[in-house]
Amino acid sequence: MDIDLAHDKSQGILRQRNGLALLSLVLGLVAVGSVVSAGHKDREVVLVPTLRTPLTLTSAKVSPDYLEMVTRDVAMVALNRSPQSLTYWMDSILEVTDEQARGEVKKALMKVVAEQQGSQITQFFTLDAMHVDPDKLTSTVGGTLHTVVASKEVTSEHRTFRFTWTYNGVSLKLKGFGMIAKPEETP
Repeated sequence: MDIDLAHDKSQGILRQRNGLALLSLVLGLVAVGSVVSAGHKDREVVLVPTLRTPLTLTSAKVSPDYLEMVTRDVAMVALNRSPQSLTYWMDSILEVTDEQARGEVKKALMKVVAEQQGSQITQFFTLDAMHVDPDKLTSTVGGTLHTVVASKEVTSEHRTFRFTWTYNGVSLKLKGFGMIAKPEETP
């Protein structure tokens, strides 16, 4: 009799153990499935700027309005500088630069800083045209580039600049920028 009771009790414990193992396996699979599905979903962030329309950012593609706003802001920082603001100017550009491009961009910026530091040369840009291409992650800005030495304007020429970008998740980062040499290259 004692053997039968012990056998029944051990069989109950075995069923209970197997049930818990099965439940643990199912919960583990659900957890892995949740992590995988969360990693593949597009993220959206809704921005309500003080501009003409609200913006929605998705991880799938950068919106033309957002690319235009970021281009405008970065162009104003990148193309306006004076000897007194060179450190802020360089740091501001590097903050929006993609990690992979940061070394090359910093090298070019350091060259400008070395040339302009201690001088009385100030540069400012008056924007008059912009074109953005969210598919190619490029944007061009055109306008008048003014160069002032001390308090006298020495040049005032129309120039076009191209900005290239990277977009990862909902993060738009500067990859590089420079002046377009030939006017026919502008879109």
